[in-house]
Amino acid sequence: MSKITRIMVDMSAPLIHHGHIRLLKKAAKFGEVVVGLSSDKDILKYKGYIPELNFRQRKEIISSIKYVGSVVKVNYHVDEKDLKKHNIDLLVHGTDNFNKVKKKKLKIFNRTPGISSSLLRIKASNNIKLKKRKFVS
Repeated sequence: MSKITRIMVDMSAPLIHHGHIRLLKKAAKFGEVVVGLSSDKDILKYKGYIPELNFRQRKEIISSIKYVGSVVKVNYHVDEKDLKKHNIDLLVHGTDNFNKVKKKKLKIFNRTPGISSSLLRIKASNNIKLKKRKFVS
């Protein structure tokens, strides 16, 4: 019996969008997907904000995606120890990768153009400002 390849896709996913789904779909072609999810504390530390959805909420949403086998908490910067701890054969990430893993254990995909959690956050903020202006006028 052949061993199932375990693929980790590490993400913060403060606001889930179609770019995340596309990355998970691509990763699933290589084996069983394990999402390595950053903690709220790490998002605040490394990205400078409190995520709109907390860890528990993000985990619940991501766990329900058909391409995902399981979700585990990982450090914001995934390394070889994380891969070993979760029996991961390959780490999949977008072109914004900063993780310190061996190249032979890393697969990089292009990001989905025109979408990111940061862009969604800016768009939502602008919509709130626009709505406030309409009520004040």
